Amino acid sequence: MNTTTSQETEAIRATTEIDLDAYLQRIGYTGERTPTLETLRSIQRLHVETFPFENLNPLLGIPVLLDIDALQRKMIYGGRGGYCFEQNRLLSFVLKALGFRVRGLAARVLWNVPEGETKPITHQVLRVEVGDESYLVDVGFGGLSPTGPLRLALHTVQTTPHEPFRLIELDDELVIQAYVKEEWKSLYRLTLREFRLPDYQMFSWYLCTYPGSYFTSSLAVARTIPDRRYGLRNTLLTIHHLGGASEQRELTSVAEFRTVLKDIFQIQLPEAPNLDPTLQRLIDEAAAAKITA
Repeated sequence: MNTTTSQETEAIRATTEIDLDAYLQRIGYTGERTPTLETLRSIQRLHVETFPFENLNPLLGIPVLLDIDALQRKMIYGGRGGYCFEQNRLLSFVLKALGFRVRGLAARVLWNVPEGETKPITHQVLRVEVGDESYLVDVGFGGLSPTGPLRLALHTVQTTPHEPFRLIELDDELVIQAYVKEEWKSLYRLTLREFRLPDYQMFSWYLCTYPGSYFTSSLAVARTIPDRRYGLRNTLLTIHHLGGASEQRELTSVAEFRTVLKDIFQIQLPEAPNLDPTLQRLIDEAAAAKITA
């Protein structure tokens, strides 16, 4: 009689499909390979430092593939980052291979969304069990990706290597908030219902093909290091210093764009024929917007 549970089956599959050694080498992790909170904290912090959030694929019309082989080719071996479905799905394989129990969740984004407006489900989050405690782990929310796991506990301020976070309850859902500029800002809302690969493939396809999707027309890049967060929205580069001021500058040439993407965000740029024309379009649109403002 086969008594293997679905969680155990997924862990076995993850162990055989993920190149764990290559991933850990890529992020520079040399600690214990055990499913402890210390391991989880270290890997989450190193992941967001290593893999930039970036949407170059949908912006350039390149398919976003969520199978583990494609994710490894792109992110582990290819020097690229990705957006939430790529980032958190890759991490889920890593954590399962290390012995963690992981479930996929999904969320509606609230960040920069007018109050009362409802957005579709377009974000992936992980629920990770460590002993008897449950944590939310998210390495794919761009410029405000939590740099540490968040215990599944309401109305408790939780410190991370960067901003404090908390979970509150709203209409039978959980809302994740970050403390930014002395104010609690809502990032997204979710339930604890489990989602699977076909769900994420559908959500991701929507983001890559819907005419009104930000990711198909605009550039969003982010990377976090110990003392700062970098963000790039189209041509505007922002550097948020931890506990200090922010600075901004406008990118005005394709050469400057390429240098910033490679040096600051550590992206090995895709060899796409429309990359430079797309970057130039963003520059031209920014210049035109200033003229009409």
